[in-house]
Amino acid sequence: MSFRDNLQYLRAQRSMTQEQLAMLLGVSRQSISKWESEKAYPEMDKLLMICDMFGCTLDDLVLGDVRHPAAATAVSATGAAGTTPAAVSDAVAGQDAVRRNAFAGGDAAGPSGSVRQAGLRGTAPMGVSMAQDVTGYDDHARSFAWHIAAGVSSILVGVGLGMLFDEDNSLLGVSPANDVLQFVFIALGVVTGLALIIPASMGHSEFRRRHPYVEDFYTDDDRSRSSRSLAIGVVVGVGLILAGVAQLITSEQMLGIDDGWPVGVLLFCVALAVSLFIYFGIRHGHMDIAGYNREASEEAVKRDEENDFYGKITGSVCGIIMLVATILGLWMLFAGTPGHDGASMVGGVPFWIPWPIGGVLCGVVGIVGNILRTNDQHRLER
Repeated sequence: MSFRDNLQYLRAQRSMTQEQLAMLLGVSRQSISKWESEKAYPEMDKLLMICDMFGCTLDDLVLGDVRHPAAATAVSATGAAGTTPAAVSDAVAGQDAVRRNAFAGGDAAGPSGSVRQAGLRGTAPMGVSMAQDVTGYDDHARSFAWHIAAGVSSILVGVGLGMLFDEDNSLLGVSPANDVLQFVFIALGVVTGLALIIPASMGHSEFRRRHPYVEDFYTDDDRSRSSRSLAIGVVVGVGLILAGVAQLITSEQMLGIDDGWPVGVLLFCVALAVSLFIYFGIRHGHMDIAGYNREASEEAVKRDEENDFYGKITGSVCGIIMLVATILGLWMLFAGTPGHDGASMVGGVPFWIPWPIGGVLCGVVGIVGNILRTNDQHRLER
């Protein structure tokens, strides 16, 4: 089989469209189309990414048959744009060594970092392996959940520390330093929390922009473990909150203190509970790959529409047309003479005529823009 046939077969085995594969590899759909029509050839880094993604060797992908890896034979590769046969041959030995290490239980590092060997635990793939985390989605999701949970908890902990120095029941007693320490700890907690939350949110948005499609590599066992972890986190969190409330009630009844440090202790318990809720909740939510792909794709479409060259040109031209129509209409309104129906007219033309004419011209401009956009897309596909 040729590289084209191998790539088409691998895509079909995963029910993956050209567009989805393109998003995983960080290329355009037209590039995948050219590869499969043998009009172009991928660079070496893209070949290695494909091998990582589908669990095949570089030798099988380029020179052999991915349907029968054990029976693959070495054949001469024709020269193509981007990668030469010599470069392919030089990389085969190293790639096979990495692959063997991954199948034996080692960690295989792909172009995008560590690769999650989902579905490959303990057994080598026959033909096509199960989906793998080639985008680093799981590591990103774990980091994002941790930063958000830690950020929210930091704010609550800061407020809790501030309550330890409440003027009514401060740990220092009556002291002029209470107000200063309370402000410092609350401010420190808020600053720390925002320093964790804001970069994490920005990084998550950037990840979604770079990876609008992620192949679902989670197994049923992964989702079951996530559900159990979420349930345990909720139970432990509720227990912590109840413990904090219990100590607050005890302090009020036995010590006569209902403010100050008992509230701080309650906030510490709430902070830890909330961190568990947020972390395990976000981790469990990120298991919904289909939902992630749907939302990320919608965002990508919106960005493409906003960055569309012909859309910008069309919008600018229509804006100019309607601006001119408005200026002309207002001039005719104030400079014209009343007609038989009372409407202002210039040369027998009502003042409102420029607006519908402008609307028609905008429609024409939009049609022309769509035609040019379609022709440009067809040219790129060829």
